Amino acid sequence: QVQLVESGGGSVQAGGSLRLSCAASGRTFLNYAMAWFRQAPGKERQFVASISGSGRTTLMEDSVKGRFTFSRDTAKNTVSLQMNNLKPDDTAVYYCAAGQGPYASRTYDGYAYWGQGTQVTVSS
Repeated sequence: QVQLVESGGGSVQAGGSLRLSCAASGRTFLNYAMAWFRQAPGKERQFVASISGSGRTTLMEDSVKGRFTFSRDTAKNTVSLQMNNLKPDDTAVYYCAAGQGPYASRTYDGYAYWGQGTQVTVSS
């Protein structure tokens, strides 16, 4: 059974940093694309970042470029999202997702497996 478990969420003040991690179990996601999405209250789930199976290609949502960094550790079957200079608009539940192929995608339907989410709250 495939399972994705996020960790690292919390509450910070604007300008602070958090590091989200996603651990995969049940299968290896080596060579498969991974992604982070987020959902704020009353809003649709939004793409944040994705990384290709090789790790050579990353896609970032415009508002997080220069602030967030997406990386993967294939040996540990984990991915991480380093979030710096956080803003109140970054407040949301963050979801880890895993694809069924190697290509990074910005779309929700590009991913077959999802974690339960971790809350990130940024206060002004």
